Amino acid sequence: MVQLDSQQWRTLVWAGLAVVLSAFGGSVLILALPAVAADFHAGVPAIANLGSGLAVGTLFALPLASLADHIGRRRLIAIGVAGFSIANFASTFAPSIVALAVLRVVAVCFEALVGSVSTALIIEEAPASHRGQAVSMLAILSGAGLLIAIVVYPIVAPHWRYLFALSSGGVVAAPLIWRYLPEGRAWARVRLSGSALRLLMTPPWRRRVAILAGQGVLVSLALGPAGLLYTFFASSALRMSPAAISLLIFASGVVALVSYLAGGWLTDRFGRRGPGVVLTAIQTAFVGVGFVTGTIGFIAGNLLWSSAASAATPVMGAWSGELYPTRARATAESALGIFGSAGGIAGLQVVSRLSPAVGLGRALALISLVALGGALLLLALPETSQAPLPE
Repeated sequence: MVQLDSQQWRTLVWAGLAVVLSAFGGSVLILALPAVAADFHAGVPAIANLGSGLAVGTLFALPLASLADHIGRRRLIAIGVAGFSIANFASTFAPSIVALAVLRVVAVCFEALVGSVSTALIIEEAPASHRGQAVSMLAILSGAGLLIAIVVYPIVAPHWRYLFALSSGGVVAAPLIWRYLPEGRAWARVRLSGSALRLLMTPPWRRRVAILAGQGVLVSLALGPAGLLYTFFASSALRMSPAAISLLIFASGVVALVSYLAGGWLTDRFGRRGPGVVLTAIQTAFVGVGFVTGTIGFIAGNLLWSSAASAATPVMGAWSGELYPTRARATAESALGIFGSAGGIAGLQVVSRLSPAVGLGRALALISLVALGGALLLLALPETSQAPLPE
């Protein structure tokens, strides 16, 4: 058991609450996508455009995350929770898929802000020998937010608007997070020096940004469209019911819970580089396999994909946090999210154009072959396990 002091516990509790709320609201659209598509009479091209638009939200998170490197982590996390909660409430009344897309862009902006700044804060506050396990705890809390949506949605399905209304409850939590979340001690110790983005464009950070950016684009070519479209595929192509889809997501969540813990332990014991490369390759491979092997293959592939992706989360989270200076860590985490979103947008557009000719499942499988290149890029990064965080 990792020994934490009182400030580390408060950081985990309040940053964790922000992550739970973010994950809950962020999962609604994916979980209810078949119902949303039915309400607005949307096909694969329209859904792909919706997903592409959502990814733009991460771009708007960058200046806010950069602000967190100048004025601290606490206030930006609280602002993020308030921002996506208000957008979630407004999504309840969206009259069209275009209006819903606009509101989700706003929500994604603040969800990405909370994710990047919370990750930076947790990495900075965690003991050096247990950073992987600290990130795994944050990932588990994110999974808890998804679990809430999984449990609630079958009860209210197909009334997806109810979930957005419920996910607006973060407006109550935001002032509490502002008040009780401690400011990061690592951030408070560093001497700030100009633009965080400008700092990241200098050696050695520039090369690390380029490698992780390339990896994010390639992997997200497959994970972006697969993550958005898998409930739609399960419903339209495999004729799975909302209850069956929720049960599969629940089973994936159980697998993910174990894998988060295993990934955190694995990376703290064996480092970042080896586990990061292997797990990234495995998850992209099983994304493709699951969409072209029928219902049984889809279920098995989804569970294996979830396992590998979940185990990779603490590995990559700890690794990326250790690769950047504290003066620009939140900015770097947000910037990497933008590159991942760019890959997701490209992947969605490719799938949208391929699916009429080869089918949705085959389109996703083909693009996953390209995504495997992202694992190879990671070989160019240094091992950073348990190294002091650069300031």
